[in-house]
Amino acid sequence: MTIPAAVNKKIRVMVVDDSMVARSMLIRGLNAHPRIEVVGYAINTLDAKNKIPQYQPDVVTMDVEMPGQNGIEFLKQYLPAHPIPVILVSSLNLKVFDALAAGAVDFVRKPDGTTSEATFLAALAQKVIIAANARPRTASAPAGGGAATAGASAIPSLGPSANLDRVIIGLGASTGGTEATLAVMKRLPADIPPMVIVQHMPPGFTKMYAERLNRLCAMEVREAQSGDELHRGLALVAPADLQCRVVRIGTRYTVNCTPGEKVSGHRPSVDAMFQSMADVVTCKMVGIIMTGMGQDGAVGLLAMRKKGAYTIGQDKESSVVYGMPGVAQNIGAVMIQASCDNISNVLLRHLKSLG
Repeated sequence: MTIPAAVNKKIRVMVVDDSMVARSMLIRGLNAHPRIEVVGYAINTLDAKNKIPQYQPDVVTMDVEMPGQNGIEFLKQYLPAHPIPVILVSSLNLKVFDALAAGAVDFVRKPDGTTSEATFLAALAQKVIIAANARPRTASAPAGGGAATAGASAIPSLGPSANLDRVIIGLGASTGGTEATLAVMKRLPADIPPMVIVQHMPPGFTKMYAERLNRLCAMEVREAQSGDELHRGLALVAPADLQCRVVRIGTRYTVNCTPGEKVSGHRPSVDAMFQSMADVVTCKMVGIIMTGMGQDGAVGLLAMRKKGAYTIGQDKESSVVYGMPGVAQNIGAVMIQASCDNISNVLLRHLKSLG
């Protein structure tokens, strides 16, 4: 039996990093993976700009902080005309989110003593494989807070409504989700029903991500802690490496964030959060599943739909990776599909129909 050539084709990667030690580790580690071949490297963004046409990589890994032009400025200038999947390889730094806003597909944290080199390289290799099938997006708005915050504050409120006081919204995303989730939330009013958000992200980043959303959106956003009570105007981001579930206490709802086994391969897991909503929430529910590799969230969203939830899935055209929303669509978990930019409109129309 002859295996098609496409199956055997390795993913061509170019490494961009000004540190010779870091470059050597990345090249050695990625070349050790059977599905990846490092075809070249660059020592800075100018070098990368010259070498990308020469090497024609499928995926680029890039440090954020480098001498001369940094990775963020490179992404802003280069990606609009030359879309290519870029994975950031960076230390714990807020600039990671600026780079994601500029069009990077994903990021992985450099080893800092808390994770081993082998764990880091395994995570990077997995992200390279995912990125090879991703649709790079370019920045649609500045990453800074001023204009977005001003726009968010001008969104008309939903107004007082006993019915909207009894709604809970769950949202799950993975690869490409940091900016996709922001695109939805910055179009929602300050008095939105409570939201619980699961975004696959390594430890140390979910708190910064919640703070970023809080700066750019009209509602309050913070990293969830066990016992946080859900109420209108509050969105909670599940903390990395903990399972986040919704809990009912009489007529009130809180979240429980605890260590535990991975669910659908993840911690936090969208499935774990959605399933908890299906199990305990007796008021109205909305479930939203967005861009991401794999199938986390699909089964949980189906359970929510079977319990009467209104369910929304991001469409293929606007997804960086149409994995999670695609599986959810295929198993019948999604009631309506919408583009990233239109999910907020779909959600608000539904909420107004309840009010």
